[in-house]
Amino acid sequence: MEKDEKMSREGDVVLVYYEDKPAVYARIENIETDVKKDWYQVTLQLLTLPAQIVTWILRGPYIDGEPFTMGGKTMHLEKVKRVSRKKGEELEGPTGEAPARGKVIPFKRT
Repeated sequence: MEKDEKMSREGDVVLVYYEDKPAVYARIENIETDVKKDWYQVTLQLLTLPAQIVTWILRGPYIDGEPFTMGGKTMHLEKVKRVSRKKGEELEGPTGEAPARGKVIPFKRT
């Protein structure tokens, strides 16, 4: 499957919406063409506890956020934007201020 810049790709994290409400995060593990023209088998690892693997057969626009239905329920995928920062650069909080710094607590084995 050839993809342009806006299309979701293998390795991308998406937020799965169920009935217009965010339901679960998932990572796209694999995208393969299906036997039906213009459809794809999309393997997602649902980031739940425990993690689950599902394969959905979707059209390209559905992979990129267009709403679709499953079992009569409206769903859509929203690509999660990657946050990157340069070394030493502070992340901003929701108000534009630097987030409060917490205390780092080392993990100790007993």
